[in-house]
Amino acid sequence: MDTAIPLIRPGRDNDAPGFIALIGTCWREYPGVVFDVDAELPELHALASYYAAKGGTLWAAEADGDVVGMIAVVPRDGGAWEICRLYVLGSWRGAGLAHRLLDLAEQHARDAGATRLILWSDTRFERAHQFYEKKGYVRSGPIRVLADLSDTLEFGYAKPVHGVEVLDAAAAASAERCLADLLIACVAHGASVGFLPPLSADAARAFWRRAASGVAKGTRIMLAGWVDGSFAGCVMLDLDTPPNQRHRAAVDMLLVQPALRRRGLARALMARLEAEATRAARTLLTLSAPADDPAAMLLRNDGWTEAGHIPGYARTADGTLSDSACFWKQLASTSTLTE
Repeated sequence: MDTAIPLIRPGRDNDAPGFIALIGTCWREYPGVVFDVDAELPELHALASYYAAKGGTLWAAEADGDVVGMIAVVPRDGGAWEICRLYVLGSWRGAGLAHRLLDLAEQHARDAGATRLILWSDTRFERAHQFYEKKGYVRSGPIRVLADLSDTLEFGYAKPVHGVEVLDAAAAASAERCLADLLIACVAHGASVGFLPPLSADAARAFWRRAASGVAKGTRIMLAGWVDGSFAGCVMLDLDTPPNQRHRAAVDMLLVQPALRRRGLARALMARLEAEATRAARTLLTLSAPADDPAAMLLRNDGWTEAGHIPGYARTADGTLSDSACFWKQLASTSTLTE
C-alpha cells in the first residue's frame, strides 16, 4: 500500500475500467460470486451517468492514477437514500478509506434531506456486514433474492438519520457491537446499570446477546436511537412478568452516548417506549434510577411518580453506596385509546 492518502473525487464514466477492475477483484474474494459485466452489470460502462440519471452521485478514490475505492448514493422513496457500490481494494483496507467514503456519501444524503439511509449487502460479504454494523446500520427487513448468476441473497441494512426505532431480533443481533460500545461508554461515565468500570467488550457484548435472545423470545422490546446518523442510545422494556402481572412491564437500560446527550434522545426513547408498552397491553411501567441521576429528573418532568428511595442500593466506581429512586407510571389502556 502506498503511503499517499487516496484522493476522493467525483466518479466519471471514463473510470469504467478502474471500477470494473476494482469490483471484479473484490468479488473474486468470495467463492461462487460470478462477475459478468455485459450480462448483468452493463451500467458499469457509464456508471456516473447511470447514477446521475437517478438523481444520485458517484465518487472514486484514486491513488497513483488507479481507482482503489468507490461509493455511490441514490435517492429512494419516502426520504430514504441508498448507499450503493462501496468497494475498497484489499491493500487499502484498514486505512480508513471505507470510513471516508461512507461518511462522504452519508453527509451528501443528509444535506439533500435524507431521513433514512439504506443499503443491501450480499450475505457472503461478512467483512462488509461488520463494517456497516460498526457504522450504526442494523439489519432491516427480509433477505432479498436476486436470482442472478451468483444466486445472490442480500441482507438489508438501514438506519434513520435522526429518531427511534424498534429492533426486531435480527436488528438487535446486528446492533450488538454498537450496543456494547454504548454500554461501555455510559458505564465509564458513571451510569448505574448493573456494571462497574472498566467494562470489557466481551462482557458488554454477552449482555446484549442475551438481550437479543429476549427480543427473539418476545420477552423484551428493544428500542434504539440515532442522532446525525450515529447510533446514540437505547432502552428496553422487560415483558417477562409473572402471570398475575401481565399488565406491568419494567423499563431497563435507558442509555445515551455521553457525547450526544442534551439532544432530546432520552425523551424520544421514553416516549416511543410508552407507545410500544401500550401496544403490548402493558398499562403500568416501573423503573429505578439513582436518585441524583439526570434520568431521575427526566422521569419527574415526564409525569412519572416517585414512589420512594432505597438507601445504599448500588455501589459506585469509587466504592461508595448510592441511593436508588423508584418510579412508576400508569398508561392508558388500548381499549381506552380506541374508545
